[in-house]
Amino acid sequence: MKIAKIEDLHCDAGWRDFSFLKITTDDGLVGWSEYNEGYGSAGLTAVIRRMAQSLIGQDPRPIERIMTTIYAITRQAPGGINQQAMAAIENALLDVKAKALGIPVYELFGGPVRDRLPLYWSHCGSYRFRNAEVMGLEPVRSLDDLVKLGKHVRERGFRALKTNIFRFDLDPPNMYQPGFGRTPGGPELNADGKVLAAINEGLAAFRQGAGPDMGILLDTNFNFKTEGYIKVARACEPYNLFWLEIDSYDPEGLRLIRDRAPMPVASCESLFGRRQFRPFFENRSIDVSIIDVPWNGLAESMKIAAMAEAYEINCAPHNFYGHMSTLMSAHLCAGMPNFRIMEIDIDDVPWKDDLVTHPPVIQNGELIVPTRPGWGADINEGAVKAHPPKNPHP
Repeated sequence: MKIAKIEDLHCDAGWRDFSFLKITTDDGLVGWSEYNEGYGSAGLTAVIRRMAQSLIGQDPRPIERIMTTIYAITRQAPGGINQQAMAAIENALLDVKAKALGIPVYELFGGPVRDRLPLYWSHCGSYRFRNAEVMGLEPVRSLDDLVKLGKHVRERGFRALKTNIFRFDLDPPNMYQPGFGRTPGGPELNADGKVLAAINEGLAAFRQGAGPDMGILLDTNFNFKTEGYIKVARACEPYNLFWLEIDSYDPEGLRLIRDRAPMPVASCESLFGRRQFRPFFENRSIDVSIIDVPWNGLAESMKIAAMAEAYEINCAPHNFYGHMSTLMSAHLCAGMPNFRIMEIDIDDVPWKDDLVTHPPVIQNGELIVPTRPGWGADINEGAVKAHPPKNPHP
């Protein structure tokens, strides 16, 4: 078996693009992975294409050898877009190998620990500020809308939701994102009284609608510095958070926040590889480690999870992409013993299900782990072509 062709496909996903890597072998097997060129990764497709050139004609099955070779080639520029390109290739190779053996990908890593995965509804309300029309949903414009949405999540059978910081005191109301340069508040990133009041009001509305038993997670992204995160944690105390999610590249600063926070702290979704995760484990900076499978690759993600287990830390996937990513992340969740909960975006474009041959199955707020070979689904290329991307991928 040899790799005959490597292609990338892209489609419109409303406010973003979905991107897929396709590896075809000389005997007709096809492996898929999903990657994402947005959110700071412009040019990733070009890196994947350049990196993949040397793989044509190689046997796709010795994945560890292939990936360690690519790692050596990119050793002087580790992480970042190089690692995301490696992950896209690794994940597609895993799909090829599992299909060649007629088994699900998780069987390559010892088989499933569980066959049902508790989910949390991610970006609850967040996409409805600017993208409600393309999703065919009612926009979020008030705290009352959050109360209704919390009730809706509970009625759909979900037992946890994750939201962001919303500013209803501004015109127009919006999601607070100074850490990404999208709203005022940066670069100083201070947690002033109005921001803390907005957090308090938003959490109170979700708690009112979702009820006392709903797990509520708050994602604060990179929107504050250490002092501000401590203030936010204290402001959230009355709402019994499932976790407070923080993005940080400072393991010691995050440990200081965790020591003062009255709720569990989750982080690490923006990190690459075991070497970047290690100081966060050694400093006991987190209660839950978040791992991005499209960024790290499933094999590396399993190694990160195994290292986290040695520090008594459970893991959750970073999964706010399309259905193929959800399936890839599901194999991580099924295979690692130290699983906490799985992220999933429910609000999305109406054609999302059409893009894969077998959309994820959700029952009572849990994802049913697929048993079909590979990831459990292929990309529907006709549906991808029916929704061409708004952004060029030359």
